[in-house]
Order: sequence, then C-alpha cells, then structure tokens
Amino acid sequence: MILIYDTETTGLPRDWNAPISDADNWPRLVQLAWQLHDKQGRLLSRGNFIVAPEGFTIPFNSTKIHGITTDRALADGVPLEKVLADFMSDAAQAKYVMGHNVGFDVNVVGAELLRLGQPAEPLMGMSIIDSKEEGTDFCAIPGGRGGKFKWPTLTELHQKLFDEGFGDAHDAAYDVAATARCFFEMVRLGVIERPDITDPKAVHYEAPQLEVANFETPKEKQGASDMSKPEVEVPSSDALAEVPFSHLHVHSQFSVLQAVSPVNELVAAAKEMGMPALAVTDHGNMMAAFQFVRACSKEGIKPIVGAELNVCRDMHDKSVKDNGYPTVFLAKNKKGYHNLAKLASKAYTDGFYYVPRIDRSLVEEYKNDLIVLTGGLFGEVPSLILNVGETQAEEALLFWKSLMGDDFYVELNRHGLEEEVVVNETLMSLASKHGVKLVASNNSYYTRQDQSEAHDILLCVKDARNVSEPKRYVGKRGREFRFGFPNDSFYLKSPEEMKRLFADVPEAITNIAMLVDEVETYALERDVLLPAFDIPSEFVHAEDAKDGGKRGENAYLRHITFQGAEKRYSEITEEVRERLEFELQTIERTGYPGYFLIVQDFTTAAREMGVSVGPGRGSAAGSAVAYCVGITNVDPIKYDLLFERFLNPDRISLPDIDIDFDDEGRGKVIDYVIEKYGANQVAQIITYGTMAAKSSIRDTARVMELPLGDADRLAKLVPDISLKKMFSLNDKALKEKVRSEGLAMVKELKKISAQKNLEGRTLQTARVLEGSVRNTGIHACGVIITPDDITNFVPVATAKDSAMACTQFDNAVAEDAGLLKMDFLGLKTLTVIKDAVKNVKLRHGEDLDPDLFPLDDAKTYELFQRGDTVGIFQYESAGMQKHLKSLKPTVFGDLIAMNALYRPGPMEYIPDFVARKHGKQVITYDLEACKEHLEETYGITVYQEQVMLLSQKLAGFSKGEADSLRKAMGKKKKAIIDKMKPDFMERGIANGHDPVKLAKIWTDWEAFASYAFNKSHSTCYAWVAYQTAYLKANYPAEFMAAQLSNNMNDIKEVTNLMEESRRQGVPVLGPDVNESAFKFTVNKDGAIRFGLGAMRGVGEGAVIAIVEGREGSTYTSLFDFACRVNLKDCNKRVFEALAVGGAFDSFGLHRAQFFALDHKERTLIELAVRFGAANQETANSAQASLFGGDDGAMDIPEPPVPECEEWPSMDLLNKERDIVGVYISGHPLDKFRFELEHLCAKGGLTRLDNLAQEKGKKLTFGGLILACEHRISKAGRPWGFFSIEDFKGVYEFRCFGEDYVKFKEFMVEGWMVMVTAQVKEQGYGREDLEAKIQSIELLSEAREKRISRLHIQIQLSALDDGWVNRFSSSVEKHPGNVGVTLEIYDDEAKLDMPSRTSKVQLHDEFVSDLEQLCIPGQAQYRLDLKK
Repeated sequence: MILIYDTETTGLPRDWNAPISDADNWPRLVQLAWQLHDKQGRLLSRGNFIVAPEGFTIPFNSTKIHGITTDRALADGVPLEKVLADFMSDAAQAKYVMGHNVGFDVNVVGAELLRLGQPAEPLMGMSIIDSKEEGTDFCAIPGGRGGKFKWPTLTELHQKLFDEGFGDAHDAAYDVAATARCFFEMVRLGVIERPDITDPKAVHYEAPQLEVANFETPKEKQGASDMSKPEVEVPSSDALAEVPFSHLHVHSQFSVLQAVSPVNELVAAAKEMGMPALAVTDHGNMMAAFQFVRACSKEGIKPIVGAELNVCRDMHDKSVKDNGYPTVFLAKNKKGYHNLAKLASKAYTDGFYYVPRIDRSLVEEYKNDLIVLTGGLFGEVPSLILNVGETQAEEALLFWKSLMGDDFYVELNRHGLEEEVVVNETLMSLASKHGVKLVASNNSYYTRQDQSEAHDILLCVKDARNVSEPKRYVGKRGREFRFGFPNDSFYLKSPEEMKRLFADVPEAITNIAMLVDEVETYALERDVLLPAFDIPSEFVHAEDAKDGGKRGENAYLRHITFQGAEKRYSEITEEVRERLEFELQTIERTGYPGYFLIVQDFTTAAREMGVSVGPGRGSAAGSAVAYCVGITNVDPIKYDLLFERFLNPDRISLPDIDIDFDDEGRGKVIDYVIEKYGANQVAQIITYGTMAAKSSIRDTARVMELPLGDADRLAKLVPDISLKKMFSLNDKALKEKVRSEGLAMVKELKKISAQKNLEGRTLQTARVLEGSVRNTGIHACGVIITPDDITNFVPVATAKDSAMACTQFDNAVAEDAGLLKMDFLGLKTLTVIKDAVKNVKLRHGEDLDPDLFPLDDAKTYELFQRGDTVGIFQYESAGMQKHLKSLKPTVFGDLIAMNALYRPGPMEYIPDFVARKHGKQVITYDLEACKEHLEETYGITVYQEQVMLLSQKLAGFSKGEADSLRKAMGKKKKAIIDKMKPDFMERGIANGHDPVKLAKIWTDWEAFASYAFNKSHSTCYAWVAYQTAYLKANYPAEFMAAQLSNNMNDIKEVTNLMEESRRQGVPVLGPDVNESAFKFTVNKDGAIRFGLGAMRGVGEGAVIAIVEGREGSTYTSLFDFACRVNLKDCNKRVFEALAVGGAFDSFGLHRAQFFALDHKERTLIELAVRFGAANQETANSAQASLFGGDDGAMDIPEPPVPECEEWPSMDLLNKERDIVGVYISGHPLDKFRFELEHLCAKGGLTRLDNLAQEKGKKLTFGGLILACEHRISKAGRPWGFFSIEDFKGVYEFRCFGEDYVKFKEFMVEGWMVMVTAQVKEQGYGREDLEAKIQSIELLSEAREKRISRLHIQIQLSALDDGWVNRFSSSVEKHPGNVGVTLEIYDDEAKLDMPSRTSKVQLHDEFVSDLEQLCIPGQAQYRLDLKK
C-alpha cells in the first residue's frame, strides 16, 4: 500500500540537513492530511486534521500561505498526539510513503514524534516515492543546477500531466489529492515504476470527497489573519511639532547595488529638512563612514555612524548557509565607533560566508557604547514574528534587551505593508511588556520618492533580472519572482511626514530625540600614525618613550644617511653636506624620520632578496637623504632635483614615496612587510567600482529591456563627461568640456531624455544610478601599515584573490583617516632588465649591474637617434620615435627633457627644443639670470623645478614658497597665484630685474606651469629607459629574449617583438626540448630560442621535468626523451603539444610522423609514452631488486618510426600557431612581405584599432583570411563577415547589400587578399565609425596591377661602375611593365633620369637584388602606384 501525505507548518527549517532531533530547527505541524491507497489506486483510508498548537503560535507569513491562524487552530485543532496516532496507524499498513518533496514532510512528522517521546524510526525507515524527483526528467524544465532540469513544482507537474493547474495549493488535504492524482497517472504512464506495481494500465485513482479548503473558511473564523480594522481617529501630529526628528535607519550607495543615495545627497537632504542628526546604516559595511562624518560636519548636523550587520547563529560555521538577520547598530561615541569597526571587520575577516556575518557572542564582546535597533522586516525579531512564532520572537527580544539594556530599541516601520501592521502590533506589545523603548524609522534606500523606479532597476542589476518580471519583497520568491520593494515609500521622508505617520505612537518620535542626545559628535580625521621602527639600541633615546618624541629615529636616520653618503659620493663636499643637513632638519621638523626608515628598510630587504628596485618615481627622487639611504638611485644634486618639491619645509604634509619593484618580486616585498609588522597591521586599500555614464545607461537599458542596438547607440552618444555635468552645465560650460561634435551628442541625449518613451526613461533612470557603487576591488599598488591592529583604526574587509585584508575606506581618504599608505608598484620593465642581465650572464659570463651602465655609451645614443626604440620603456611610441629622430639626443639630459615634453601641452615646444639644440634657432633668455637653470633645456622652461629655482633666484622666494607657487600654478589656483604675483614682482624688482621682463616671465609661467612636468619623475624614468636602451644596443638578443619572456601572455605583443628581433638581425627559433627553458633564452649562436612556458598545454611542471631530464646530456630521440623525463609531469598531451609546436624537430622527424598510426591505430607519441613508462618501470624495479642491476631496461625494443607524408605547409603553420600562439617556422604571408611593406598602410591592421584617428582616410591592407561566414538577415538579405590577419594584427570586416554581392567571391578562408577600406560614419543615422570596404583583390596579383614605376634614389658618392653594372644586369634579367627612374642626389642638387626603354618585372629575385643594392644611408627605392 501507499501512504500519500502532506503537511502545513509554521515555516521552513533553518538548516535542511539538520537532524530531526534538532527541535529548534524543524517547524511545527499545523495541518496533516493523508490518503492510504492500494497499488490499484483504491482509497482505503484518509485523514485531514488541523493540529491544536501547544507552546507555539502560527506566524503571519505561514498563515498567508495556508490560511490557518493561531486562533482557528486553537478553536478547530485536534491534539497532536491524537493526530499522529491516527496517522501512524495508517502508516503501519503501507510499504511506501509518497508525496511531493516528501522528505520535508517526513522530517516534520518525525520531529513531532520525537517531541512526543515516540520513536520516529517506523516512519523514517519507510521507502519513499517523491513525485518531485520522479517528475524532473518527465517535465524537463530547463535551468536547473549543473545543466540539469529544474525540479517541477506540484502545479507544474499537474499542468504537464493533465494540462490544467489546481487552485487550492497549500491546503494539505487538497495538495495530497493533487499529489495522489499525479502519482497514479505517472504510474499509469510508466514514469514511476516499482516491482510491486505489475499492471500499471489497470491503475485507477479513486479520489476522496474533500472538506472546504482552508482559505474558504468563514471570515469570522480567520481571526488575526483578517487585517481589516475598524476606522479609528488618527491623532494629530501637532503635539510633536517642536520635537526634532532624525532618521536612524538609512542606506547609501555603499549598500552595494541595494541603495541609490550618494552620501552627500543624503546629508544635504537631511540638512534641508531641518534634521539635527542623521544615521547611515549600510548593509554589512562601514564604507561610507568617513565621507559621511565629513559631510555632516560640513553641513552642521550630527553624524551617527552605523551599520546593518548580519547576525547569524555561529559566524565560524561555514558548513551551512546562514546569512543571519540584518540588525542595525549605531555608535554612541568614538569608542562605539571603534567597537562597530571591530564588528564590521570581523564580519569579513572571520565570518564571511556568502555575506559578511557576525554572531551574538561577538556582539557581546564589542557591545559597549553601541545602540541596537530591531531593524526592518528582515531583522531577527520581526522575522521571527512573521515566519516562526511570537514565542521565539519574544525570546530574541529578551536576549537583546538583556545584552544591550537601555541601548536596545524597538524599530517601527510604516511603509503601508500588511506585514508591518502585524509586526508593529506585536513589537509594541512586547516593548510595552518588557520596557523597551520604541523608535520610528523609514528604512530608506533612496533619497527622494521619485527615485523608487531607479532603485528597483538597481536591484534588477544586482540580481540580473528584468524589471518586467513579477517581484516580491517578503516571503518565498522561488524562481517565479525577483526581489523588489512593494511601493515607493522607502525614501528619506521629511520630519513632518514621519510625525504624521507615527502620530498615534508619539513616543516613537520623542525617543529619537533622546537617543540622538546620547550620541556624541567626533571626528574621524587624524594625523597619520607611523608604525614604530625598531632602531638599534645605541640610538634609542629614553625621553622618546615619555613624550612621544622621535630623537632616536632622527639620530639613526642621520647615521645611515651619512654612512650612505660616503658610499654614494667620492667626497662629501660642502654642497652635499649642506643639502643633507637641510633635508634632515626638514624631516626632523615635520616629524617623519620613521617614514624614511620604514621605506629604506623594505627597499634594502628587497635588494637583499634579489628583487629589482626602481631608481625612484615622482618627487621622492628629489631627496638626497632618500638617495643616500638607498630608497632612490638617482643623484638629485647632480640633476638639480629639489627636495622641497617632495617635502615642503613650510607646509607639513606626509611624504609620499612610491616604489617600483620588478613585477615578479613585488609579492616578496609585501610578504616581508607582513612578516615584519604582522599580518594584522598590513592591509591593501579598497577601491569602489562605480557606474560611469555609459555603464549606467547599458545596465539600465538591459534590465528595462531596451533593444541592445538602441542601448549601444545611447551609450555611444555620451562624450567624455558625466551625465550629472551634462544635464547641469549650461551650453557655454559644456563647450569647454566637450568638443563641438560632443556638444551635438549632448543635445541629442537631452532631447531623448525629455521623451516619455523607453529610451527617455532609460536615460532618466541612468542619471539617478550614475555613480552607484557596483562592486569593490583592490588598489593596484597601495599598502597600508599601521602601528597596531589595523581594525583599531579603520574597518577592514576581504577581497577576492587576496589573502590580505583591505581597508573599507578608499585611497581618497586613507591619509586623512590616519593611515600610512605605501605604494608598492610592480614594473614589468624592471623584470625585463633583470632577465636580460641573467641572459647576458648565461651566454657571455658577464656580470652586469644596470646601475653602473655608463651614461656616455655611443651605441645607446645612436639607437635613440635612429628612433629604434621598440621595447624601450616610455620611448617606443611612433610619435616619440619621430621626435627622437629629429632631436638626435647626445646627452642624458636630452632624454630627460624628451620624457617631460612628450605629453599634451608641452609637446608643442618640441620643435623649438630640437631647433635650439641643433643651432637652427637662437637660444635666448628673458633675463641673463635665467641662464643658469634654463641652459640645459636650451632656454625653454620644461620642468616645474625650473620654475621653483627661478622664483628663488629672481625674487628670493624661500624653498617652501617656491613649492607653493609650483603647486598653485600646476593646479591653476587663481586666488593663490594672484596673491603671490605682487610679491614676486616686488621682490624681483628689488633684486634689480626689469619689471616688464618679470611680468613676461610670470605670464609665461602661468601658461606653461600647469603643463610643466616633474623633473624628478622624468629623470628616474629616463634612467630606466636608458638602461633598457643600453641593453638593446649592446646585447640585442639577450634584451629581446627578456622582452619576449615578459610578454608571453600577449600574443599580439609577442608577434611584434619577434618581428622587431628579426629586424635587429636576431633570429627567433621555435621551441626545442634540448635548448628551451621556461622563458625565452639566447643560445650559443646568438639566436633567441622560444620559451616552453609560452606553449599552450605545456605547464611549468612539465618544463621543469624537461630541463631536469636533459642535465648531463641532450635528448637524442623521442624515445630517449620518453625514458628520461618524469612522465607524471610530461603526459601524452604535453608530448603532443611539444610535437605540434616543433619542440621535437631536432630529433630528425617531420611533425606528421609523431601522429602517424600503426596497425593498431596507435600514434608514435602514444607508443613513445608507453615505451618510456615501461623502461622507467623496469629501471625502478631493477634498482629495487635484491640483486640490483639495470640490464632489464635495455630489453624493451624501440617501436618502429612510421613513414608518412608531411603536413602541407599551411596545415603545419596553423597547427603550430594553435600551440605556440604565433607563426614561427614561417608565415603564410612571408612571400608577400614586399606587398605588405610597399603597397599597404604603415602599421598594418593595427591602424584600425583607433578608427577615430583614421576618420576620412582610405587605407589598404594585405592579409590572410582566417575565418568567414555568409549569413541571411531576418529580412532575407544576404550579408557576411571575414577576419583578416597581417603581420601586425587582426580585423573583422562586414559586408552588406551590394558590397556583399560584389565582394563575397573573395570571402574564402585561407585566401590572401588586399583590401582597401575607407574609415567613415556608418550612415543610417548612426554616428559610429566603420572601415567600409572599397575594393578587394588577390594579393598575388597586386604587384602587377598596382605598381607603375620604380624610383631608385642614390647619393652620387655611392654611384660607381660596380653598382651600375649590377643594377643594369638585374634589370636586363627581369624585363616587364614597370618603369624605372634613377634619382641622383648631390647635397641639395637632384638629377632625375627616367629610362625610356628599360622596364622591369618586380619578381622576388629582382626585389632581392634591389634590397642588396639599396644600402641604408646611400640608396633607397620607392614606388609609384597606378591611379
């Protein structure tokens, strides 16, 4: 027999996997209904009982589901013992228990049996049939976990079986009847099978006569579930008119993707509404705290720092999902703030599991000076009222009251929700009963009521749902509903609105005023706290411990400074000593010796660990102290770098030293800092990822279901400006922010925004969402070090992919919050230099020290003069190469200046700078006194330091004043500039300078100083560039190998670097198991050998095994390789990758042979792996045997090597590229290099990476078609696209309409074609640019079709009989249709000699002859193309 049953309960279990003995976990039984059937479907017995509640109440949300209230259950219910006796009597007759999700029902009844002291085993041990499980594949509803089908609901199953739903779900009796009907129908259809059911076709379900459903019970019986109330007179709020009101439960944008209010907007609104105070209580964090306190202080209202933290049962238990209850905590004072920070930090560091969590025991530890509110509907007490029962809710309220005493408040919310009416009624009753104060709240998530739609869309963005989907706020949502707020009442209501809303509970308003009075105002800004640096005992000063002085640190810094100066300078001159004394005195006066000691400690440790440290960056390079103690590596005295640019003696501010480390060693330095100061004192810095203008439009459009094309068009209309500024600035201000075309786009957006259609609403909503915090991340290089546990100062969080904690405050406020921030930057170039030095050592045995490279190396300057700077740090752009060729730098100062000048603004001075260097323009100075500081830059002001030095020399400005001037001009602070000008003029005139010329100098400074660059930074990075250029000029193979090694993951860059290497005359060879290492290396012949680590499918472990295996001798064959490598690391897949990539080519086999099959369908690689495994096993067995010996390993014969055809060239190259990422053995386009170089656009397809830059141009490209597709549009029109690749890059062209018809015959994968395209607007009202194809032809025909004449340009001095004879001979051998002209040059004179009789055909052989004849500097050629 089969017992089919269902239950209605007080709710759901907290933990579905908990044992039934956990009485608190499993809900109570409210209704139990069952039907007992025989296997033919006859109804033998049934029961349907409401259970009389004993010791519990039925919560509101459960009543909403099944319609049974506590009152009704007390009136109509039957004692539990009687219900279960009848049920178990029928259960004893059954073999199976059956239901839909019946496991839950079994556990509920089992738990009730245990509560009665009865055994549960008779029920728990019965065989189960679950229609949910049995019907999953039958219903086949997609979208389940792991790609499986979803479990069907009972309604879905019923619909599938009978093509109709059923309307009385969640009445146990009706659910049982529906389940039974489904069960027997599934038996009849053969979906459910059991051995006892032998004749499914004979099954016929006998349905019972059911009682009236729960929800059809007469209204008078529903009691508490009837939410209608007699009309009562609402008290007037006039009595509360003078009572101040403040919001205590408010969320800002830092409730990530849950609230839309910016902090400043909230504070401004509170101020405008006359609130004396405001709290911010973001979900799970305190990220807003610093900004919030600062904003409140500015507006003159009291900030109440809070957080809504998730309080779970056990924050350390991560075996079960328990998000806890969101509970509102408020800090009463500074001590409370720190306790709250502890809670918010540990929620992440110790309790994070899906969400940040704390538990009651942690609250007990940090409860002092905190206030706790019960929170909204999801808070513990309200949630228990709604979902579990009033008894449990009361227990929770009593816990919090006993824990927090008078600092515990009951929060009332009135958003017009039915649930709130029930909750508030119970809360007020419990508060009255237990003497807990009430406070009125509005649990706001947006500032204004009209922002509710934007908030709803933000929630959709968070959950990746569409706004059109049905939503639910409280209760189970399942997959049918998204989360969403029920109305637009969750905004920052005015005090008047709140008083009217709670006029009947006046104490809920007056209590807030008393609570606010208890809160103290405090600041979060503080001076930066440095961790104590452990100085040697002989420098410790006893007085420091008493008064907090830094005598010991200053003495130790002085000691190591002069100790370092003796090493840095051959002689400590008076100039050096004076500079060091000035800096040390400034450091002592500003109180930052510890800062320098900390930085020099970890930079010294870095060098000792073999980590490369940069020469410095930014203004820190201006410090001679930093240079002497080893923080920087550039002498500031030699290069006129100013300390006051770094640390102004007149204006105390924390120095900021950014340090570059090689990117592979950066982590070691951070680990050292953690080890030295403790993991609890070191953290990274959080970053807030916010919705920018375009992303807010795209996100909004997606959830509002605006078509993708329209969304893309709207986003692309946004110029480089925020929506806020776009809609707030006037046309004049907008013109200054955006170009003329940008202004047209802004006008178009404003026009669309004014419309009431979907596009208009999308833009209006995006304006509200712009700036919302979308996610959090980690600052790329910032590290915080604190004197003590970091959570004693600021709250912290955790970040993905990092073991370190991160601050909840971002970089913008870190220093103001008293945090010492260090920037540990990873600079790839330092790793390149380090690897190149290693390569030189390996090949030449030379020990290079990059810091000792001579600054007068001729080869290095020649490299810069040629513009041969591919791979050279900061000097490799095409524009920089052009200017270097003009400048022809000869001294290091030229490189410093070019680094400073090559940026927007100063770039316009480059032609004058070049002309003056080469004597083509007279070098002039406004005043002779300027010469001292402007001579190195040929009379042009290039650096900020020059402005500072000249202000001191001309007008006697102090060092501090000079830095203030530099800063004011750089940031265009007009008020400060206007204030300083009269002083400059007066003091300059007093020094005897011409006032007219002084005024001119000041005007020039005003114009240029905002662009002038930091010389300290330029000098440091010019030095790094010089080091890379020195290596490239003197050790090109070793340098290029290092560059390739450090770009292995960027295939495009690897391709460019390989091309550059070949241009330098350095071959790049494919991978080889006998020569390759993990990175790219240089072999004994000076060729670069491809790194095995750059091959797909070959991991680091495999490379280590290969390198270890060849120690002693090289591999001689595939079988020798298989016998010697560790086959656990080098498996069959690694062998295959090595073979395809060419790493086995040295074994004398062609690549197809490795994959040829024997008579048993086994590849040679497979045989080799087996052979190697057998040999290794035999060798191991011999070593382990009693007698030893190793002859056994020789007994296994090598498999024969099969003969087969080689792969076709194109197949080989394509397979090779699949593994290696680039073409190595050759390139399909190699035979068309002439065409690509002379007939195509310089830079190749990479030119199309920036269409805006190429707008209006017609460009020609040659390449190989990688892939193409031919399609039909929805309108039935054919179109297609193809991807084409050249030596530089890849681009996808699309063809529509007539263009497709015209060009489709060329769209064939593997074809090599020449494409001419024009970059223009797409048309059809779209402003996007496209590369529109004008023509396509075969690359093989381009030479003959396109070239009309060859011009050879030659210097007269190079024109001798030998050259003429060789040229004439070549022309005679290759007659054709291309005209020939000789252009002979002699100084300024030029003689054109077009041939009337000789014409050539530009065969590869002729082009080869031509290349040899055209020696760089003596001759070159160019081509005329046919019109």
